[in-house]
Amino acid sequence: MWRTLQEEVHATAKIKGWHEGPKNDGECIALMHSELSEALEALRAGDLPDDKIPEFSGVEAELADVVIRIMDYSELRGLHIAEAIIAKCDMNKTREHRHGGKKF
Repeated sequence: MWRTLQEEVHATAKIKGWHEGPKNDGECIALMHSELSEALEALRAGDLPDDKIPEFSGVEAELADVVIRIMDYSELRGLHIAEAIIAKCDMNKTREHRHGGKKF
């Protein structure tokens, strides 16, 4: 399911003109980060309904944009993010409490 959605996200980005030239990895990651910043700003503004998909809050919509950006980049670069998420979740189950005492 993830792979199919990732392919669809990337195809939509291409159709909408977001892949007309070469993509710089740093730029792609900065765009992911910008969506996280938009989620923070939505939260700071009271997490009101999103202006484009009002059935969801601003934070929900912006976090969805983060995942969409990650999927698009992953498809562009042939990354196996879904599998990495599963592996990382399994590994996290083996870690010490708060990773050995980290404050945050």
